[in-house]
Amino acid sequence: MNIEEFRNYCIAKKGVEETFPFGEQTLVFKVLGKMYALTGLDEIECSANLKCDPEWAIELREQHPDDIAPGYHMSKKHWNTVRCEAGLDDGFIKKLIDHSYNLVVSSLPKKIQEELKTL
Repeated sequence: MNIEEFRNYCIAKKGVEETFPFGEQTLVFKVLGKMYALTGLDEIECSANLKCDPEWAIELREQHPDDIAPGYHMSKKHWNTVRCEAGLDDGFIKKLIDHSYNLVVSSLPKKIQEELKTL
């Protein structure tokens, strides 16, 4: 999955905005103000930080040591860095993006979750 495909998939989700809070070279995707994905724009290959359940994060790193690592400049417990243009299937990367998005949505207050459903 290249950077354009990654961006298009992330931005198409309900309640998502793209921002540049860390400078013009780091694209951040937020759902209702909460970050769920980010990627560097100055890299040759697409890699992204995605939120992940801590137990699954460890499992993923063990299963895909060349393509999934602890989150770069992020909480190593809750974030993974995923090499998007390496050996992982696009469908699997989309599953990881969906998981990150859903984790963040589930942490939002119930009232906000209900509002998101109406968007």
